Amino acid sequence: MGPLVARLSRGGQRLRQADRTHPWVLDTAVVVLVFLMFCLPDLLHGGAGDGDGPRRFRIAFTQLPVAGMLALQAGLVLPLLWRRRRPLAAFGVIAAVFVLQWSIGAALRADVALFIALYSLALHGRLRQLPWACATMAGAMVLVAVRASSAVSVWDALFFLLSTTTAALTLGLMIRIRRAQLAGLRERAARLEIERDQRSRLAAATERTRVAREMHDIVGHNLSVIITLADAGAYATDIAPERGKEALQLIGDTGRQALGELRRVLGVLREAADGPQGGPELSPQPGISDIDALCANVRAAGLEVVYRTSGDVDALDSGVQLTAYRIVQEALTNTLKHADTDTRVHLAIIETDTRLTIRVQDTGPATPPGPHEEGHGLVGMRERAALYGGTVSAGPAGGGGWSVEAVLDLTPQGGVR
Repeated sequence: MGPLVARLSRGGQRLRQADRTHPWVLDTAVVVLVFLMFCLPDLLHGGAGDGDGPRRFRIAFTQLPVAGMLALQAGLVLPLLWRRRRPLAAFGVIAAVFVLQWSIGAALRADVALFIALYSLALHGRLRQLPWACATMAGAMVLVAVRASSAVSVWDALFFLLSTTTAALTLGLMIRIRRAQLAGLRERAARLEIERDQRSRLAAATERTRVAREMHDIVGHNLSVIITLADAGAYATDIAPERGKEALQLIGDTGRQALGELRRVLGVLREAADGPQGGPELSPQPGISDIDALCANVRAAGLEVVYRTSGDVDALDSGVQLTAYRIVQEALTNTLKHADTDTRVHLAIIETDTRLTIRVQDTGPATPPGPHEEGHGLVGMRERAALYGGTVSAGPAGGGGWSVEAVLDLTPQGGVR
């Protein structure tokens, strides 16, 4: 049964595709089929009332000449050609011919076209047209039952005719509902596919933004330290050669640290072509415990850093610690760019039950960041703080210098810490 069902399904799909491409073929085929099955027997045998049945049944109908029979059959069958494009018009024409035919007492097998037209109206027409069509059908069926009352009871005839009418109407509505359900499922599948692609693009954009932010923090800070050490080393070469050598060593250490962090960030973007053995060497993301080393690099560049913490900062979530580290790193980088070598930096990280406060204040010139830093450094700090419902403020300090303060919300979702 499986292969047979599959072949039938493929055949149905091909027929539907052909019908969408050439809809007139199916409409013409329906008209030809109705003519061969219902019109031709009447032409050959003289009408639906003739035959070998009881005489009282045969005399209940008017015998029509061939020309009149052909005219009525054409009026019943030919409107089926536009039953899908103009279902109401096709039904109206066929119903009018049907009523005319039975008004003169003639019976034709082609009357089945009226039920096909009702089915097509239920399937392709507007739903608000169905009550009028049902009323027309009821009147036509009453006319048929009265005309056939000499052979069949009126109530028996009405039961049969109205049951056939209900079957045609129900079949059309069922197929209509099924098609609407399938169209809804296809639309939903297409919408889900579009949403999936959009989520993928958003995830890729978010990842690119994250990597760009990490690269800016790593490259900006370490290059600022290296440049400051290089300037200091060049100045100290003639005065204190041992200080110049120390500066070169610190430049090497800082460069190797920056290179290691860059490899870690870029390595996670690269697919491991050789399996786990060929993957990038990963290391933990920096946290608050690594700020001591960060301050040491800044001190080596010539600045004085006073660093203190308050609260259980080591117990904070790793994401919060990374955010705090990057904010401190960016603030110290800006200080290196704009402050003098004798600048003092006061760094404080204060943890309470509901928030984490980061303050970085220097005693250098109160020079605001330029457009480049505002576009990357401060914006990057604000984006990181926003991930935890926090804010970042930067501006001249009250006693001179520049101050950066970030506040992160430590209240987890659900209100339970």
